[in-house]
Amino acid sequence: MIEIPSDLNPDLVPLAFLLGTWEGAGVSDFPGAEKCNFGQSVTFSHDGRDFIEYTSRTWVLDAEGNKVKPLESESGYWRIDKERKVEIVMVRDQGIVEVWYGELADQKPQIDLVTDAVARTAASGPYSGGKRLYGYVKGDLMWVGEKSTPEVPLRPYMSAHLKKVVTPEQVEAWAKDLGDLPDDGIAFFK
Repeated sequence: MIEIPSDLNPDLVPLAFLLGTWEGAGVSDFPGAEKCNFGQSVTFSHDGRDFIEYTSRTWVLDAEGNKVKPLESESGYWRIDKERKVEIVMVRDQGIVEVWYGELADQKPQIDLVTDAVARTAASGPYSGGKRLYGYVKGDLMWVGEKSTPEVPLRPYMSAHLKKVVTPEQVEAWAKDLGDLPDDGIAFFK
């Protein structure tokens, strides 16, 4: 269920499907790095201004699904304009800063992005740019990322399937909204 918070900046309504905390798992595979399954926690939040704050943490999982070690983390700010153009400024723990541009698809909650600018510190590994696709599918958030380096052309490197995390406070609020239902619950459907 997509909720639109009453204090959400009106410009961000098209991105409301992203809001909340999402958790799940995915696969990472890129030449020069160990292929692995990973866990991920992503949060999209807002404070009433014209951007959505984004944080993501990933960690390597063992064969039983247990956390082994951190993999990547990133944070940034997402904006959208009246023509559904999306822009993101993102910082990664590897010493990379990126500017992403893309577009929210027409009639579906899907965002295609590509890097426009990349800045790297001396300590970061090789990285030239990337593409990402985010989609809201049957209540879940899915994404796939591609990246390139000077040695490796653009190719998929990470993807994940995430489920929305529901807090006890949200369940309690939803239960209060059910107060107008008849006691037996059946009369509602008649």
